[in-house]
This record gives sequence, structure tokens and C-alpha cells, in this order.
Amino acid sequence: MMPVRAAPAILSIVVLTSAAAFAQRGWESYDAGHPVTVEGPILVSTFEDPQATISVKGADKIWTVTLAPVSQMIERGVKADLVAVGKKVSAYGYPSKIEMNEMRAERISMDGKTYELR
Repeated sequence: MMPVRAAPAILSIVVLTSAAAFAQRGWESYDAGHPVTVEGPILVSTFEDPQATISVKGADKIWTVTLAPVSQMIERGVKADLVAVGKKVSAYGYPSKIEMNEMRAERISMDGKTYELR
């Protein structure tokens, strides 16, 4: 039988390993060989973990733009009010290989400033 003190440590290792495997598998679903830039007004903004997201009305379609975890956004100077509905944004990143009209942003530009997200 396993000592009770060892159970939390083993559980932590399992959770961290699973999370790392999921995150790595998730980023592979984006096409880094064909970057895109989407420019337009923000229609929807979700500033919460696991990653902040915005919907942007591009020139020809509406894009779902996956940004970064909220803590990372804040560290880089991006707060919720900066990616608010109605603001104009330019997002550079990689389109999803799985979800149409979805991308992962590497950087965003707004109000004359560029923010690196990765």
C-alpha cells in the first residue's frame, strides 16, 4: 500500500505530465508554415483562462483568435480593457489545421503598440 504522503506527489506528476502532453499536442494543430494577419474590430472578448480569446471581424470572415493565458497577457501589458469589444486589432499568427476561421496569435497590435504573446 502507498503511504498517504506520497499520493499528492504522484497525483501532481500525473497532472503535470498530462497537461504538458495536451499543450504540446494542441499547438501542433496550428499551421506555422502559413502565418496570417487578421485586422478588424473585436466583436467578442473572453479574458479568462485557459487562454484569452477574441473574435475579430476580418476583411472576409470572422476569426476566432486564441491569445495567451491571462497571466501571460497581463505580464506583457495586455489587460482586459485593451482587448475589449469594439477595439480595432491586428493579430499575426497561425491558422488552425482543424477549426476553420481560428488562429493562434503570436502577437497583436492595437492603439499603435505591438504586444508579443509567446
